[in-house]
Parts: sequence; C-alpha cells; structure tokens
Amino acid sequence: MKRHWLPCLVLGCATCAVAEPRYTQNDFGGVGLLQTPTARMAQAGELSVNANRTDPYSRYSVSFQPFDWLEGSFRYTAISNRDYGPESLSGDQSYKDKAIDAKVRLLKENRWLPEVALGGRDIGGTGLFSSEYFVGNKRLGDFDLSLGLAWGYIGNRGDIDNPASIVLGDKFDERPQATGTGDFNGNTYFRGSPSFFGGVNYQTPWDPLSLKLEYEGNDYQNEPQDNDQIQDSPINLGMVFKASDSVDLHAAWERGNTAMFGITLHTNFATRKAPAKSFDPPAEKVQASMPKVAPEDVQWAGVAQRLQKNAGYRVERIAQRDSELIVYGEQTRYFHAPKAVGRAARILDNSVNDEIDWFTVVDNRNGLPVQEISLPRETFREVAQKDRPVEDLRRVTEQNAPVPHQEKELFEQTLSPFTYGLGLGYKQNVGGPDGFLLYQFTADLTAEYRFQRDLWWNGMLSANLVNNFDKFKYDAPSNLPRVRTFLREYMTTSDVTMPTFQLNKVKQLDEDLYGMAYGGYLESMFAGVGGELLYRPMGERWAIGGNLAWAKQRDFEQDFGLRDYDVITGHVTGYYRLPFEDILAAVSVGRYLARDYGVTFDLSREFRNGVRFGGFMTLTNVTQDEYGEGSFSKGIYFSIPFDELMASSTMRRANLVWSPLTRDGGASLGRSYSLYSLTEGRNIDMFHNNFDKVVE
Repeated sequence: MKRHWLPCLVLGCATCAVAEPRYTQNDFGGVGLLQTPTARMAQAGELSVNANRTDPYSRYSVSFQPFDWLEGSFRYTAISNRDYGPESLSGDQSYKDKAIDAKVRLLKENRWLPEVALGGRDIGGTGLFSSEYFVGNKRLGDFDLSLGLAWGYIGNRGDIDNPASIVLGDKFDERPQATGTGDFNGNTYFRGSPSFFGGVNYQTPWDPLSLKLEYEGNDYQNEPQDNDQIQDSPINLGMVFKASDSVDLHAAWERGNTAMFGITLHTNFATRKAPAKSFDPPAEKVQASMPKVAPEDVQWAGVAQRLQKNAGYRVERIAQRDSELIVYGEQTRYFHAPKAVGRAARILDNSVNDEIDWFTVVDNRNGLPVQEISLPRETFREVAQKDRPVEDLRRVTEQNAPVPHQEKELFEQTLSPFTYGLGLGYKQNVGGPDGFLLYQFTADLTAEYRFQRDLWWNGMLSANLVNNFDKFKYDAPSNLPRVRTFLREYMTTSDVTMPTFQLNKVKQLDEDLYGMAYGGYLESMFAGVGGELLYRPMGERWAIGGNLAWAKQRDFEQDFGLRDYDVITGHVTGYYRLPFEDILAAVSVGRYLARDYGVTFDLSREFRNGVRFGGFMTLTNVTQDEYGEGSFSKGIYFSIPFDELMASSTMRRANLVWSPLTRDGGASLGRSYSLYSLTEGRNIDMFHNNFDKVVE
C-alpha cells in the first residue's frame, strides 16, 4: 500500500464580503503558492518577470496571461551545483535548464463549486522538472484554499497508485524518464504514481502582505541529474510583500531547512493606462463657428503642415468631391487611427467653410492605399464640443476600401525623398552552453530614399559597441545546411556591418489585392530577390498571401560579399482573426531556408491597445536526428507598442521573441516589410475598439 499523508483542507464557500486576495507567482513562475501551482489565474493581459533562489536552484521566468482561462510561462533554471558542460566549452557556468509551462482553467468558481485547472510544467523543454496536475481552489473569506493531484516532479513522493492505470492499463504505473531537449515528451504525461499537494494563501489585514502555507508532493529523492536534496518537512511557509503596484518581494522557508528569496516585476497590458502624452502637441480646438474660407481659397500648404505636426499625417494631396474633403496621406506618429483621424478632422474643420459636409482621410502606407475613413462634419463637431456622445459618431463613421474617385485636386505635396535616423541596437542569445547571456549593443544608422511613394530603398549600417559573442563556441551541429547556426561568425567577424540594403516596390493591384517586389541584402545572413501577393478584403477577418524568393547566403562580414549556398524559399499563408478574444491565427505552408518543407502555426492574442502575446511552432519533413537538439522550431513572443510605454505618441513596437534554441530546420527568410503588416490599417476591430480616441 502507498503511504497517505495529506493536510486537512476543507473546501467550502465564503459568505462574508471581503476584498479578493491578490494572486501572486510561485517559485517556478505562474500563479500559485511556493513550489506548487493553484487553479487561480491572473487577469488577461498580465505579464510577470520572476527571479528567485532556493539552493541549489536559481529560477528566472516570464509568465503571461493571453486569456483569463490560459496561463503560459517560460523559464530558465540554473542548477548551481552542476556544470553546464566541459570546462573547455562552458568554463565554470552552472547547468541551465529551459522549460515551457501551461495551465488551463476547466471550471470557474461559483458559490458551490471550486475553481479547477489542468496544467503541465516543463511540457516543452528538457523534461527535467516535468509534471502534470489537476488542482482546485475555493475561497473562505481571506483564505484561498487549494488542493491538487500531480504526476511527475510535483508529485514525486508517489502517495497513491495511479488512477489512470485502472482505465488505461498498467503502462501508466511507471513514468519513463524524459529524453531529448526541447521536445514534447507526451509519452510521460500522467504516468507514474501521483501525490496530493495543496495549501492556503492568507491575505492579511495589512494589504501589502499575504502569507502562504503549502504541503508539497515532492520528497526531493528523485531530483534531476542525481541531485537529491534533504527534506526535513514537506510543509513550506512563505510570504509575499507588495512593495509597489508592480513589484512583489517573496521570502519562504522550504523543505524545512532552506530559505527562498525572490522578486516579481509585473504589469497588466490590458488594463494599465498608458502614460499621459505630455510631449504631444495639444489637439486643435473646434471653433464655435465655421470659417468663411471656400475650399479653393484655403492656403492648403499651411494646412498640410498642421496635419503633419498635429495629426501625424505626411500629406500627399488634398482633393474635393462635391461636399466631401479628402486628405491622402501617410500616418507617421499616432498608433491608433481614430486619434489621428480626429485630430485631422479638427484641423480641416477649422480651415474650410460650411460648403464641406464630410471629411475623409485616405490612409496610405509606403504608397499603398489601405483604408479610407469618413466622418460627417456636423456630428463630429457636436461630439468634439461634448454636445453628443462619441457613440453617435461611431455609428455614422464609414470605413471603406480606397477606390479611385472623380475629384477636384486642391493641393499636392512634393515628395521629400530622403530620411535617416540614428539609434541603439541590441541582440542577445539566452541560455546557451557558452554563457547564460550573450549580447551585443550596436549604434545603428538607418536611411531611406523614396524614388516614388511606392518605390524606395532602405538600408542600415551597424557599428559594434559592446559584444561578448566571442564566447559563443557551440556550433549546434545538425545534418542540415547551416543557414542559422553560423551565429558566432556573423556576430564577431566584423565590427561594422550592413544588415540591410534593399530596394522595394509595392502596388495595389485591385481593390483588395496587393503586390510587392523586393531585392538586395534582406537580412544579416541572406541576400536575394522575391515577391509577395496578399488578398485582404476590407471588412473581412481573413486574408491569404504568398511569398516566393531566391536567397543566397551572405559573407560573415555582412558587406556586399556572398557565399556559395542558395535556395528557393517561399510560403502560402492564411490569416484568420477570430470574432472573439481578438485571436489571430496564421498558418504558413512552404519551403524553408534549409530546403526543408513544412508548416508553421502561429497563434496570438491582441488586446485593444495593440499589445500582442503569441506563440509559434514549425514542423518540417526533417527527422529529429537531422534537425538536432530541440527536435523542431518553436517559441513565444510579445509585441508591445512603444505608445503604451512613452509620454509621446509613436507607431513603433518592441518585439521580443524567445525561442529555446537556434537551429537550421524550419528557418524562414527575414524581411523588413510584409504586406500583412503594411495593411494592418484594415484591422477593423482595432479601429472600433479604440474609437473613443477620436476626441483626444
């Protein structure tokens, strides 16, 4: 018989009205107690960065909540008493383990039922700490009680026989040891003898402080790498102190003999307020009465300057069609289209007489007409003067595909062809055997020359400032052409590089059909020529596109030289934006840089402010042995508009991608532009979700 030891936890329902406890991170990352998870979830949009130390483990994790029912984490664990590898390769670096976790809510708590979740720890890593579990939570006033059953690491004590054996057979009595690195070890899931775990989180009367007590199902006698630990008690006691709205400090006494200290930095990108745009110019005020100047008498050059400085539109031309005034231009400052259109409407309203009843802005990107937005002037005036609610304006605002019009041209702006900028660049490689963090800081000079609005050259010169990639020695061997694993050579051969130097041409081929041709030095490792088509109907949630390119490998110096390797690569991609939860699904099928064929799945959640959490997975026709360590390409990413972080408006984004390993299989050609991103203005959900900004 298995031994049974379980703290008595009574799960009932609370009848008193109390403030809801804060849900904080556990030692591994993800909402929980200390060593164990709970069924609780953070609010959708939450992003947490965690670091803690419990000898011999230091854990660094990022947890994210794309939906209120789904939690994900990725983590590096440093095992301080184990070496990463041979001293000749890794020096004295400690062993680093990579892992991906996930938790799904199955049942939401109500008056009678507990909250229930199903989760997996280390489901997409080496499997050293892999575990699967069911857990439930119920509140009793200021106490939040949890009780769960876990297989694998969390349940290594093995208190009971495996219930799955009764239904699925004796093979579930034993848990195979996880093999490989970066694979999904599905043959181990829910196998072996599980254990119970549970605990309580107590929100003290002092709001910044909460206390945690847990019973864990791990006895530390089956630790990875024969690293068993002495456990004097399965009871862990800890506390969380809320140092600020975005900083939590953790401390605990675990295993009856070991201290834990940690810190969590967190924010919620769905609910947080962006900084006040104190560096933006104030929007023009709508005057009490309309001007007396007829459209043909307006000094449109001055209006174009105001549209550039105050509404962010680089005006191409201004025209009139009957009682409609049309501005053609490219947005350069405001991330949210309603804000830009509202500011433009104020400027136009203050410039022309009552002969004009409608204001239309045709939004172009690099010469591509993306959408046209039309506002009725009188309704806009009343809303801007706060005489009517903004919803009245939303109902009558039109968003259409741009089409040619019979119109009278009032003004045309001369193209200013040359622009440039200087910025700081950063590249990194995390968790490799050569060093936990390899990095490079560069000074980047970017430039663009437009021969026409839809024909331009762009390039970059990059000067190395600080770089420790000379430590990178691991070549990550595989049986595929080395299209990505020459990382050290590309990062260290030259101190001055030319990552991009290319020519681009775009064209609207039909009302909803776009085309692009490009050629040159497309990214740091490949040059080439190619073309793309995209069909994206206005007002629809779907789009389909195709891209085909001939690519040739560049010299390590990243100048104008080329190596011998070349490949024809391309994909057909389907996009679909689900009508709920702002989910974008993309599936690409085609040929990759290493001449392997396969499919890439990409799933992301975009919040109303433009913040995007997503993940991708690529499966190709190469075997695991051919691919090498990691088995297949996968990763997660965060895309955060700088507009959410800065006191001035900007259209730029911070794109953070984490992929466990750099490998040659499933590698796509990097490009500066894609038609789907250039036509992002056709995302009608984003427009309407932020329509209230039309009065800002």
